[in-house]
Amino acid sequence: MPETRGQERTEKATRKRRDQARKKGQVAQSREISSVLILMTALGFFYFAGSWMFWNLSEFIGGVYQNLDTLRLNSAADVSAFSVDIFKKLFSILFPFFLPILIAAALANIGQIGFEIHGEPLRPKLTKLNPIAGVKRLFGLKSLVEAAKSIIKILIIGGIAYGLIKGEMEGFPALMQLSVAEILIFIAQTAFKILFVVCLALIILAFFDFLYQRWEYEKNLKMTKQEVKDEHKQTEGDPKIKGRIRKAQLEMAQRRMMEAVPEADVVITNPIHLAVALKFAASEMLAPTVIAKGSGHVAERIKELARSHQVPIVEDKPLAQTLFKMVEIGEFIPEELYRAVAEILAYVYRIKGMYQTA
Repeated sequence: MPETRGQERTEKATRKRRDQARKKGQVAQSREISSVLILMTALGFFYFAGSWMFWNLSEFIGGVYQNLDTLRLNSAADVSAFSVDIFKKLFSILFPFFLPILIAAALANIGQIGFEIHGEPLRPKLTKLNPIAGVKRLFGLKSLVEAAKSIIKILIIGGIAYGLIKGEMEGFPALMQLSVAEILIFIAQTAFKILFVVCLALIILAFFDFLYQRWEYEKNLKMTKQEVKDEHKQTEGDPKIKGRIRKAQLEMAQRRMMEAVPEADVVITNPIHLAVALKFAASEMLAPTVIAKGSGHVAERIKELARSHQVPIVEDKPLAQTLFKMVEIGEFIPEELYRAVAEILAYVYRIKGMYQTA
């Protein structure tokens, strides 16, 4: 393989290169989109069903504490049964919250890269244990971009939280006059407002991160011109080898065609440049079939074989040209030529009959 070191990667990735990268787990995926979609789903759940979840958890925890004096855990079976009951109750309360989040996470990933399962990314690689490569990754462009995104998110969340809480500080003294439940509702409303505004800001960040991930993915997949040529050779085959194979195939096909000439009923000629050999077996064929044809020296070779095997040669320039252009080897002649060919075959059979009776 020619050396590709030093060449610039200026060519777009081929389909094969993209498929190979995909199998290795290299895809254009923005984690920010997944994070935003999960956050939006969680906020939507709390907005529509947060109170249901809160009062169910409160009722469950209150019921556990109220029954502590009657609780008897005298054996392992009692502990196991109590644990199972606790788990079932918590699961019934939390499952409606986690299910939409799982669906949102799956949709975020499938929407970006589709649904495929490959085991290649899970295989252990010793190269990942290389400390030098690890340091390069740590200070690489991707790590710097991830660090910058983290700082931006912290600044966004902190700035939004500070601004909204500062706007609500005037109402803090009035909280002293409220009940615990009302204070919790106020805290929940403020937290929801902060998270909602944060979510809107992160949507913008996710959009730009998606564009960056696509750009970085395409940049990493770019190929040198030599790599494109090498892949083309691997996929399509070396043109020189393909040419030799094609030549050998043509020679074999021509040899088989020449072997069929002695079986022909008649050879129709141009008379010099073209020759078409026809065969017709009424019990086996629907119509006369072209079993050999050629021009130039191939036509001369067909005529030589016909003479040596006493196959009649008939000169009919228009019919020879039409058959040569319209009918491939092994095909029946078209209906519009039935009459012309039938007249020639009748003439040939008549001549053969005269020779046989003589």
